Amino acid sequence: MGDHKEQQPARVGAAVRRRRRALELTLAVVAERTGLSVPFLSQVENDKARPSHTSLEKLADALRTTAVELLAAADPAASVDVVRAENAAEADFAPRTRSLVRGHHQLHASEYTGDHDAGREFQHRNDELMYVADGAVEIEAEGRAYRLGRGDTLYLTGGVRHRWRATVPDTRIVVVAVAEHIEAVQDRTR
Repeated sequence: MGDHKEQQPARVGAAVRRRRRALELTLAVVAERTGLSVPFLSQVENDKARPSHTSLEKLADALRTTAVELLAAADPAASVDVVRAENAAEADFAPRTRSLVRGHHQLHASEYTGDHDAGREFQHRNDELMYVADGAVEIEAEGRAYRLGRGDTLYLTGGVRHRWRATVPDTRIVVVAVAEHIEAVQDRTR
């Protein structure tokens, strides 16, 4: 088995859906503007059907954009990427950060080992989850302190100011966050 990245052509459905929702259009309105059926458009948005070049151009016109822009905003389809752990023999126990995800994706994940600049404050645009794999940390978020041990998690919504520090040697924390380039959609039902 190789450690290569397997990827199929981009899926344009999510880009079409994001653009349609950004313009606050219904599938029925887009269907009327394009001459394409609502069921077909639904299948396109759910990546169950691939639009022809002509259909994609009609969609782009209806969504006041271009086919090139829709393809550029498309999600990569069915990608699998393995990031191998570092060799323990090579690792020293100095503080370090390791990216767990390569490339430009909707999620970003990093592993922090040891301590880091505890005075550094973070504020991310999108949500993130912090998981303590080993050791213990103290996290200050919005003026409150949280102590987390092995196996604990802390969820932070986008915009929350926070800082953290390891409280025991060889602490390992994993941070998974929605990537900064993703425009998080507010849940309007709340």
